[in-house]
Amino acid sequence: MNTFTAYARQIRRQIASRYYRISIKQRILFSFIVLITLSISAMGSFSYWIAAQEIEDNAYASSQETVSKTTQLLDSRLNDVALSVQSLMLSDAYRKMMMDVLSHDVSNYYVHLSDLQYVLSQATFNQPIIENVLIVTPIGDFYSTTQIRAQDNSFYGSELYDLSKEQPGGYWAKGHYDRLFTGSQRVVSFVVRGIYEYPYTPVSNVFIVVNIRESRIDELLNQGGQQPGRNYYLMSGEGDAVVESRWPFRGRFPWKPVLAEGGAAAEPQEHTYSYGGKEYLVNYKSSAASPDWIISGMQSRDQLLGKLERVQRITLYVIGVFLLTTWLISNQLTSVLLRPLFKLRRLMRRVEENQLSVVYESRYEDEVAQVGFQFNRMMSEIKALIEDVKSKEEDKRHAEIRALTAQMEPHFLYNTLNTIYCKSVLGVNEDVNEMILSLSQMFQIGLSGGKDLITLEDELSHVRQYFSIQQKCYEGLFEYSITVEDEELLSCPLPKIILQPVVENSIQHGFSDRSGGGRIDITVSRELEMLHITITDNGRGLDAGKVRQGMSNAPQSKKGYALFNIRHRLALYYGEEALMEVDGEPGKGSQTELWIPLREER
Repeated sequence: MNTFTAYARQIRRQIASRYYRISIKQRILFSFIVLITLSISAMGSFSYWIAAQEIEDNAYASSQETVSKTTQLLDSRLNDVALSVQSLMLSDAYRKMMMDVLSHDVSNYYVHLSDLQYVLSQATFNQPIIENVLIVTPIGDFYSTTQIRAQDNSFYGSELYDLSKEQPGGYWAKGHYDRLFTGSQRVVSFVVRGIYEYPYTPVSNVFIVVNIRESRIDELLNQGGQQPGRNYYLMSGEGDAVVESRWPFRGRFPWKPVLAEGGAAAEPQEHTYSYGGKEYLVNYKSSAASPDWIISGMQSRDQLLGKLERVQRITLYVIGVFLLTTWLISNQLTSVLLRPLFKLRRLMRRVEENQLSVVYESRYEDEVAQVGFQFNRMMSEIKALIEDVKSKEEDKRHAEIRALTAQMEPHFLYNTLNTIYCKSVLGVNEDVNEMILSLSQMFQIGLSGGKDLITLEDELSHVRQYFSIQQKCYEGLFEYSITVEDEELLSCPLPKIILQPVVENSIQHGFSDRSGGGRIDITVSRELEMLHITITDNGRGLDAGKVRQGMSNAPQSKKGYALFNIRHRLALYYGEEALMEVDGEPGKGSQTELWIPLREER
């Protein structure tokens, strides 16, 4: 039980999971289909059940009436047979025959046989249902000479005689093969003891047997013709067939009727019974002429309700038409209802693509439209927040850039001032004048009127002034060259003071162990819409891996800060578009490459 419950829960969860994953349109369609199907099915089933009950009740009542009328007709025929027997026993020929029976006089047998021919013929004439009549006596059997008596079979040795001992007042015997007359046809027999005059005392050894052909009884049961699915049977109280002409069962009647006191069949508690995989409506009625006999009407429920098959087909057709109509209507309805939601979803997708200027518009003022208007207000607030954030970030970025630029305080300033001082004391006024002029021009370009970007031409002029000062400070230490492959690049904007720190590293660190022979080359070119600047020196070289690591993380001291500062400023200006690479080996010089996007100055 626990396993079944767990399995049922798992199936329910799977169905719920699939239901939650489908779209609203499919859910609405599914709900419409389920609702319409359940409604029509319930209506059709209820109508079918009511119609079936009405048809069953009417058919049962009709069958019961037919059974009652058939029973009355059969009783009438059986009573007529009994009256014919009584008339026979009142005839003069019968009275004379009985006198000889009582005196055991067999001499007049053939005389009595001849006299009784008229009486026997009269009985069969008045009651055509009678097949033959046999009067059994100790002095001989009397019967119509038109019939051939089976001489080998004696009544006293037959089953009819044994039943007479159990029912001395007379009885009706169920259908059997006639052994008393030739032909062995199936007959139903009425057996009664012979009566002698007043006071009409039954004689124990005289019997009158009246045979009725079984087919005649069957004609009485189905005199209206056999209706489709409806049959009538005559059976005993034990459920055995009295008439087997149309008996469809193997053995006894499958629904043994219950006999109430007084010989009347009790009213069955149920009307419907099953047999052979089918259901039948069954009626009962006891015979008054033979209380042990019961007439039963049986009709197939399937054939009875066959008329409702048309109702079932029409119901199925209606369900199919309504499902198709529901599918079409729900598609149109859901398309109309969900169109604003689809529109809102498209706008949200555009927002995902950073199109923040989208606006939801609708002529309606329903719930979906209210959601769209809330979306518009939300987008307005988002755009305002983004603009605010952008403004603050821009201010923050400019402040950081200015701070980084301000931190690029030339290390050479103090040495340059000391050199100027010394040269002035020594009276080398010409060098002093040139150094002061170069320093003044450097500061002028570095300040650049407060701008963060300057042209490549100004940046190269700035680094030339720096070279001039350093050559005065370190006479004969190095030579330099600046090559620009495309003159148009000179007007390209770039962050100021990004070349001087690299050159300063080459002089201060690359040439720290020598007194001459140094070389610094600066090359400017265009490469895939990028400004490519290369600074190369022949100094003592560097550990490229260690330098790259220092460029990624802010150094804890001033040492190595220049390269980090340049890379950080490029990232603030250009993001990942700008690149900076440092390469070199100990004893083999160093090379620094910059890739800067070619943009117009903002």
